[in-house]
Amino acid sequence: MTIRRRSLLTLPALLAGAAATADESVKVLRYAFRVAETGFDPPRLSDLYSRILTGHIYEALYTYDPLARPAKIVPLIAEAMPEISEDFRTWTVRLKQGICFADDPAFKGQRREVTAHDFVYSIQRYADPALQAQAWVQYEDAGFIGLAAQRQKAIKGKKPFDYAAPIEGVRALDRYTLQFRTEQPRPRLMELVLAGSDLYGAVAREVVEFYGDKLGEHPVGTGPFRLKSWRRSSQIVFERNPAYRERYYEAQPAADDAEGQALLARFKGRRLPMVDQVEVVIIEENQPRWLAFLSGEQNFVERVPEDFISQAMPHGKLAPNLAKRGMQAFRTLAPDVMLTLFNMNDPVVGGIEPAKVALRRAIGLGLDVPRELQQVRRGQAIVAQSMVQPHTSGYDPAYKSEMGDYDPDRARALLDLYGYVDRDGDGWREQPDGSPLMLERRTQADGLSRQVDEVWDSSMRALGLRLKLTVKQWPENLKAAQAAQYMIWDVAFSAAQPDAIGALQLLYGPAAGTFNFPRFVDPRYDRLYQQMQSLPDGPERAALFREAKRIQAAWEPLKSRGHRIITDMAAREVIGFRRPLFWQDWWQYIDISSSS
Repeated sequence: MTIRRRSLLTLPALLAGAAATADESVKVLRYAFRVAETGFDPPRLSDLYSRILTGHIYEALYTYDPLARPAKIVPLIAEAMPEISEDFRTWTVRLKQGICFADDPAFKGQRREVTAHDFVYSIQRYADPALQAQAWVQYEDAGFIGLAAQRQKAIKGKKPFDYAAPIEGVRALDRYTLQFRTEQPRPRLMELVLAGSDLYGAVAREVVEFYGDKLGEHPVGTGPFRLKSWRRSSQIVFERNPAYRERYYEAQPAADDAEGQALLARFKGRRLPMVDQVEVVIIEENQPRWLAFLSGEQNFVERVPEDFISQAMPHGKLAPNLAKRGMQAFRTLAPDVMLTLFNMNDPVVGGIEPAKVALRRAIGLGLDVPRELQQVRRGQAIVAQSMVQPHTSGYDPAYKSEMGDYDPDRARALLDLYGYVDRDGDGWREQPDGSPLMLERRTQADGLSRQVDEVWDSSMRALGLRLKLTVKQWPENLKAAQAAQYMIWDVAFSAAQPDAIGALQLLYGPAAGTFNFPRFVDPRYDRLYQQMQSLPDGPERAALFREAKRIQAAWEPLKSRGHRIITDMAAREVIGFRRPLFWQDWWQYIDISSSS
């Protein structure tokens, strides 16, 4: 079954690979996603894999230096860094002139320059309630004067969002000048909503109106690539944008960063992008995805599957047989966190009553996370103590909490104390009122998920808790989480900015239904979150991060399990890869060479 499925899923890649071989002058990056894309319209996206795709189509005002560590924001469509008022409430951004969208029928044969008005319109789309923008909370946090009010006017009046109405906090002063004004100081506004092409790139109004409901199938941006063909949940092909402006490789790696300095020396001044085509196929199962790379069908594997990491990287070093073939390995402690989400609206595990809190904490304490990290993930993760990700401002490697504990004895004691006991002698606990207790957890059908399912099953059995698994594809589970139609779900969240405030959105009340999948609401937490937005980095803000982590541990609307160690691998001909931290676009920075 697995081999047959692999042959069906990778047939497009085989055909494309054959075509590329026939014309070696065409430089093609070929790799696979483990999860299917959900679309190409940024306001409607929250999943990582779709954002990798949009990050190469659209362009934001600012981006991240590809080699700088720690991360550094640099101008992209903006002409220079913004002019910022002393109180961090007025930001003025000037655009480069002459940057154009990719050619598209929506423009009726005319070249279409990107302007300040396009960014105003793109921001308005996030505020439009009809789009149910997943990242609206980011703009809400930015606090642009008048933007939220315009959104509320549409909601309360049950009328279409008024795109013609001026918004005081988001204005085009002229064709190439944007001005943002915020209600409160926003010292980190750039990383909040101005940098990140996957979500905050410019969209042209003509394109939106031309394609209507089909916009998600016809993305048009100013980026280095454009969509060539799309077979939903199977194959996505991108080609170099022939109308892309003259843009050259620039970076500022640290002076002591030998790898970064070597990459800069090799690529500085090269025109971007350096590859002609990118072919992405969807292969959910680990084995066929890994074999497709080993066989040469693909020349890059994003995240070596955990099942094969011991073969690929024994003792943390590239296997000799792979080294002989010129394979390259790239290990990174990812800025992400693996979480178990509890639906706070669910009648069994939700709520803030002491018994409900005790049940969630018992599940967290009794879940054998060490087994998951060591056996299932083959040691490719470290224990997480909170939802805050490594490499972000709020991450403290010395911080310790109950999130990092595995203590089944304590879990059983909690269940006993709060009345979750076996009354009929069948070996399973009932709820405190004597009614049946059944946990329901959403999961996927791939091999890795099945192994994690086994950890869950044995862990809950050891506590005397019944567990039912609901197996669906990732997009279906995501929709269920957004609609609060689930009880328990495991998911990973990647940081999209150096500031850890993004992780705290996972429990921020106004983000319920978007990033706050548990739909946790706590006024004290929300006030803390809002206070952090205006504070500069420093001891006072660090103390608020610690308090937010303590609230997570106390109520446990989500359980932090681990931070993944990611190993990417490339064939000999792929040159220049360095895993991005908070940004999704990287294809333009690599080259494909037949002589490497």
